[in-house]
Amino acid sequence: MSTITTTQAPPPAPQASPTTGADEVAVRTAISSIARPPNANPLSAALAFGWRGMLKIKHVPEQLLDVTITPVLFVVMFTYLFGGAISGSTGDYLDYLLPGILVMSVLFTTIYSGVALNTDLTKGVVDRFRSLPIWRPAPLLGSLLGDSVRYVLAGTVIIVVGLILGFRPGAGVIGVIAALGLVVIFAVGMSWVFATLGLLLRSPSAVLNAGFLGIFPLTFLSNVFVEPETLPAGLEAFVEVNPISILVTASRGLMEGNAQAGDILIVLAVAAALTAVFAPLTTRLYRKH
Repeated sequence: MSTITTTQAPPPAPQASPTTGADEVAVRTAISSIARPPNANPLSAALAFGWRGMLKIKHVPEQLLDVTITPVLFVVMFTYLFGGAISGSTGDYLDYLLPGILVMSVLFTTIYSGVALNTDLTKGVVDRFRSLPIWRPAPLLGSLLGDSVRYVLAGTVIIVVGLILGFRPGAGVIGVIAALGLVVIFAVGMSWVFATLGLLLRSPSAVLNAGFLGIFPLTFLSNVFVEPETLPAGLEAFVEVNPISILVTASRGLMEGNAQAGDILIVLAVAAALTAVFAPLTTRLYRKH
């Protein structure tokens, strides 16, 4: 009994012609003789685009100046200029102020998620991504994943400056990490809002201006700098229900070891609601573009 084995002949090598040069023939030969690599899975594609966001920080570190230098100036100026008048002691006011500045600095960073997305859109980078054989939302999710590292970096800078100035959290390192983690979770939910804004507006500068126009009142009309009880009645009522005030209160509680579970649950619920509303909207707008 005999067996016949058949093998598929390799494709014929491209031949040079008057319209194709030797280099082009060599390239075509190399391509035709190499098996096509498999497509990237959704997770690896998203991680690759997240790493792209990190590389932008490496090559253009100046983009972090606004989210690191400005909050540091706030900490120093408010602590030593107004600490004695507000709390009677710069040390006491630093303990009160630093968790609020942590929240403010990280939330300011979320605006740049929309700015970066709008920049890719206006420069045609998104069109190039759409031509790649990858999962469609991978560039969007990857950019937000890379931005979360920026949130951690911005928060770490504030914490380190506070420790240098004398801030000593009652709950120690665990409390600080828990507070930073809660702020980052809320920031991820907020970043979907600015990502939607980045897809709706026409230029990065418009996204930047609109973002700060929206987030400045929310951060300053909160309990970041002063106790709500010192404010007029109507303003105090708004500050008490402001989600940023609740986030600041939860962060202070985690750092001091007396956080209320209700505050933490409200923060997580608001972050989940922002994600549930704006993530699908952002994805739909991204596909349209």
